[in-house]
Amino acid sequence: MELGRVGIWSIGLRSDDPAARPRIAEAAAELEELGYGAVWLGGNPGVNHARPLLETTSRLVVATGILNIWEYEPERVAEEQSLLAKDYPGRFVLGLGASHGPLIGDKYQRPYTKMIDYLDRLDAAGSPASQRVLAALGPRMLAASRDRAAGAHPYLVTAEHTRNAREILGPGPVLAPEVKVVLDDDLSRARAAARGHLEMYLRLPNYTGNLLRLGFDEEDFADGGSDRLLDAVFALGDVDTAARRVAEHFDAGADHVAIQVITAQPQGLTTREWRELAVLNEGS
Repeated sequence: MELGRVGIWSIGLRSDDPAARPRIAEAAAELEELGYGAVWLGGNPGVNHARPLLETTSRLVVATGILNIWEYEPERVAEEQSLLAKDYPGRFVLGLGASHGPLIGDKYQRPYTKMIDYLDRLDAAGSPASQRVLAALGPRMLAASRDRAAGAHPYLVTAEHTRNAREILGPGPVLAPEVKVVLDDDLSRARAAARGHLEMYLRLPNYTGNLLRLGFDEEDFADGGSDRLLDAVFALGDVDTAARRVAEHFDAGADHVAIQVITAQPQGLTTREWRELAVLNEGS
């Protein structure tokens, strides 16, 4: 699995609106020209959300970041994945996640068991483990990422989590954490943007539970997040600040870092910031 050094994680690159496809295709082509190795589609994408981006590029890897296993039947996923693999061999990665109880409702029970069953059904349908990653935070899901997939795509994590994840995964599997970046030299303004983004995630126990394991406490979750929490999970500042944070994850054992640019327009295409951050691809 060749993801390159740095990728882009974006909700704005996934859309069900046919009118948005030309704009998304143009953005994907520019990301490829800028040297990014992969794009990760946010917003609960399906497999076929990757096709418009693959059609307009020649090397870029497109991943689901992540496909919600409660909403897509594995046999259909495997079928659609097979078609993409035929048309664009080696360029699609199936990112899978068990989502969160508050978002799923009453059917959200035993998510780890659900994931293992889902992987069993994918295997039976011919979906290759070598072309999928799991949105893993805790030790059991990280172990499943090692044993049943090509690796892990952790979201909302610190460099310490990346170090711990590498210990569980071992030296072989892919480790591709998501890293949030706010490009703003005004720290107060950057923190305000970060809190606006983080507030929703701090209502989801999978994330808060993981942050508690990393040494944060309940006080860190109040009012959109403490300064300590924001400074640990975001890169707040300029491109050099982002470069240092990305380097921390590589030093901790990451193979690839998926950057999510945070702005006041979460659904938009942050092309200006992507251009500025393209220097992070140097050394790929």
